[in-house]
Amino acid sequence: MPPEHADAATASPRHQARRPWWGRLHGMGPVLGLVLLCIAGTALNGDFATWGNALNVLTRTAFIGIIAVGMCFVIISGGIDLSVGSMAALIAGCVILLMNWLGQSMASSPVLVVALGMALALVLGAAFGLAHGLLITKGRIEPFIVTLGTLGIFRAYLTYFADGGAITLDNALADVYAPVYYGSLLGLPVPVWFFGLVAVLGGFILNRTAYGRYVQAIGSNEQVARYAAVDVDKVKILTYVLLGLCVGIATLLYVPRLGSASPTTGLLWELEAIAAVIVGGTALKGGAGSITGTVVGAILLSVISNILNLTSIISVYLNAAVQGFVIIAVAFLQRGRR
Repeated sequence: MPPEHADAATASPRHQARRPWWGRLHGMGPVLGLVLLCIAGTALNGDFATWGNALNVLTRTAFIGIIAVGMCFVIISGGIDLSVGSMAALIAGCVILLMNWLGQSMASSPVLVVALGMALALVLGAAFGLAHGLLITKGRIEPFIVTLGTLGIFRAYLTYFADGGAITLDNALADVYAPVYYGSLLGLPVPVWFFGLVAVLGGFILNRTAYGRYVQAIGSNEQVARYAAVDVDKVKILTYVLLGLCVGIATLLYVPRLGSASPTTGLLWELEAIAAVIVGGTALKGGAGSITGTVVGAILLSVISNILNLTSIISVYLNAAVQGFVIIAVAFLQRGRR
């Protein structure tokens, strides 16, 4: 090895060793924040540090966490999606309408009816994501504008289908569907297993596949990615389809929880998903981020809400305000980061 190469190879470890300890801990910020919150929650209320409460927090995190995994890909690529909450509401309404309709003619096969409804959730999620991707790439419209428009469209159609009220799942089908949310496997609720599986797959795709590297390259510098022969439009479309699939998965888990869909279903989910991604360390300008950080960010936000509910430090009606302040604070700290 030439001397100059040897010097370069050894300089990096020495440089890393000279880095301040707070610099080395920078990437551990979300984890340290979660640990400190758990300590504070335990000190404020003894019920916080119970196994039952931990499972409750993880179960409630699952919906937003799954969506946040898909949102992480979109934000890393330099995009945004403001419609995920409204998308989930419309998907939930369509799934319930289909299942109620099929239940009348297939009363002897309720399991098949539920399976078809769950499949519809995935198909609709992918289709809506595809529509977003095509409008953004082929239509040359900014992601903010596209998803702001569909945010209103999705929720308006759900309100129309529900006639301003709620669409309720038939009781017989609700009993068959209930284990998807209320069931457990090896002591863990089913939604937590789905959350873990989606997170592991998301991390593998982002870090171990060419597609994941393309997503990061596009978010870092789209023009350079084009010069490197990356099919930018195709990657962006797939990214929004992936987010749509994540919304579909979260929705099919959420439907059996209440057994209904209304104009308030999924309200502010987009705020929570974006907050989880940003708090998890993903650069708001794109180009850098991690699924692990996103998962930690989603859990951290759920822990904040849980502590507020248990301690009544402030009104529970201000949970969304707390999340909004968190987004602004983290974005302020990320100024100039890319």
